[in-house]
Amino acid sequence: MKLVKSLLLGSAAGLTVVAGAHAADLPIKKAAPVEYVRVCSAYGAGFFFVPGTDTCLRVSGRARFEAGYSQGYSRSGNNGDLMGYRGLGRLNLDARTQTAYGTLRAFVRFELASRTGAYLNSGTQQRIANAFPALGVDTFGRAQQYVNVDKAFIQFAGLTAGRAASFYDFYAHDFEIIGTSLGSDTSSTNLLAYTATFGNGFSATLSVEDPTFRKNPLFGTATAGNAASQFAVFTAAATNLSPIIATNAAGVPIGEAFYDLRQTNRMPDFVGALRYDAAWGSAQLSAAVHELNAQNATTVLGFNGATLAAGTIVTPRVNSEYGWAVQGGLKFNLPFIAPGDSLYLQGSYGEGAQIYTGYSQYIGTYTASAGNTQGSPFAAYFTDAAVNPVTGKMELSTSWTVVGSYLHYWTPELRSAIIGSYGEMSFGKTSRNLLGALNFNGLGNPVNSPGAFAYSAALRDTSQIVAGASLIWSPVKDLDIGVEGLYNRVDLKGGRVVDQNKAPGQVPVGLNAAGLPTNAAGAVLPTTNFADTFQVRMRVQRDF
Repeated sequence: MKLVKSLLLGSAAGLTVVAGAHAADLPIKKAAPVEYVRVCSAYGAGFFFVPGTDTCLRVSGRARFEAGYSQGYSRSGNNGDLMGYRGLGRLNLDARTQTAYGTLRAFVRFELASRTGAYLNSGTQQRIANAFPALGVDTFGRAQQYVNVDKAFIQFAGLTAGRAASFYDFYAHDFEIIGTSLGSDTSSTNLLAYTATFGNGFSATLSVEDPTFRKNPLFGTATAGNAASQFAVFTAAATNLSPIIATNAAGVPIGEAFYDLRQTNRMPDFVGALRYDAAWGSAQLSAAVHELNAQNATTVLGFNGATLAAGTIVTPRVNSEYGWAVQGGLKFNLPFIAPGDSLYLQGSYGEGAQIYTGYSQYIGTYTASAGNTQGSPFAAYFTDAAVNPVTGKMELSTSWTVVGSYLHYWTPELRSAIIGSYGEMSFGKTSRNLLGALNFNGLGNPVNSPGAFAYSAALRDTSQIVAGASLIWSPVKDLDIGVEGLYNRVDLKGGRVVDQNKAPGQVPVGLNAAGLPTNAAGAVLPTTNFADTFQVRMRVQRDF
């Protein structure tokens, strides 16, 4: 028995030694080395190498709160808000790689915001599909979510491709809390551009840009189907009709053709810019060409509902036209007054290209007309062209703006901006007078006396002032706490219009013996020749 025990214990010990020997012979797998994020100093602070690549990336963003008060005169419909609020979040991604052809860059910026109330609930952004409205009883027209791919572009060897700020723009409201002075500011458009640099600060850019974000409606909004040239309001946003006199083969007017004035994308906008940058500041001269077009006639009607025989009608064709704009700007760095001080001066002129001059910047864009506040005395018109109802030719509007903006640092933590801008917009008198003779006032309301059309705001020449000032405190780096006040005034360049603030919804249907406008009951309607308003807003903003 002892012999058996000895054999078993010896065998176990032998196996243990053998197993230990084999285990010692197995290779040991080492852990993969940790690749720590490395700082990339080639492109400034905040960049780091994406692990495993030679691409440098910077992640940044913004958080913002805003509140504002805007003067208002009306409580009807969706009006009545005096206060507005906005919360905004921004995320930036900036990726850069050094190549044999220079830096390859991709930049993306997303913005999300919740807007409510007066002015901060933006009709402009909703019309351009950057925002969507609430649909509740108490929220419709005053609550809105804003979603925008603000930037998404690639830069490589002088090429810029993607969604970026228009190369036409210069000042672009750099010193304002919310950019509302008169002047162009299309910060998000789709483009393909090439920039050549010549040394010593000189550069030139040719840019092919998406025309969608520069289209303001042509003058229309009539609804076909009503006899005797009387038109009812058509509420569909995608309808924009204008009447043109139809004749027979002998040239005798026998009816009206209603043309669809919705514009389509047929040609891109062409933008060119010459720029100079130096220690003293910058200078830029830019120009743009912009196509205006219309669709075919949708309906042809005889006067007073008469039936037209097939083949007896002759209608003019609405041909495309080309609007254009030019702009010059200067920026002066003024460190001898205080470190960080700067002054912008800019002027722009255009025909059939109102968004390029930025005349509608304060009141609202992508609309034919709008008032400068809730219950405004009248609506200012911003259309790029009106179609002559006799010839069928477009008569282009003209507009021009000038702006000056000065930023001053009282201390390194306290700064102010002073903004002043002025502009004018004019329309062809022929089309306005002919449309008035057709008893068409551009808002779709019937006017029974052509003389009463003189008191309509449609296609009236106007001038506009936007001026304001701000005070911003930055107690720590990248934190702004500020307040800004603005004043806006729109003046008619001649004549008077019915005051919609004092007589809301009423239109002139005749004139009394003194030539004053009257309503259907014969009462004289109040008139005015200007509309003004003001607003105050504050902001708390943190960039990171």
